Amino acid sequence: MPPWARQVGPKGLEIIKSFEKLKLRAYLPTKDDVWTIGYGHTKGVRPGDTCTVEQAYAWLREDCGEAERAVNQFTLTPLSQEQFDALVSLTFNIGVGAFRRSTLLTLLDQRQYGKAAAQFDRWNKQKGNVLNGLTRRRKIERELFESVPAPGQWVGQ
Repeated sequence: MPPWARQVGPKGLEIIKSFEKLKLRAYLPTKDDVWTIGYGHTKGVRPGDTCTVEQAYAWLREDCGEAERAVNQFTLTPLSQEQFDALVSLTFNIGVGAFRRSTLLTLLDQRQYGKAAAQFDRWNKQKGNVLNGLTRRRKIERELFESVPAPGQWVGQ
């Protein structure tokens, strides 16, 4: 990551940790999900896998790094730290590809911050089914995104 690139701040990291929950044994978060361990880590996870707290935190930083790189790379408009944190949390959860192809990113890069913020609410489904946990997460991410405008952003923009 270049030295100028942002990293997720404490608020964003807290959202991720609070929704991903620390689990030291592999599990399926929902019936339609993939095997997960630590704080939402999914790469290479198989049933029966275990990890330590230290490994879970290392994976969290690694997975956040992937989301941070995506937000740094694909967002072409100024962001406040709070907006960046909300986008990292979203990207951590939906994946880099989904973020890159999202209407949210398109609207954001057009500096339509208000319309982009409204897009958070659309990312609350898994296989077409609304999940209450995703609805709560998106609400908190959106609130964080809207809490501090970007440099030069007009409120309500």
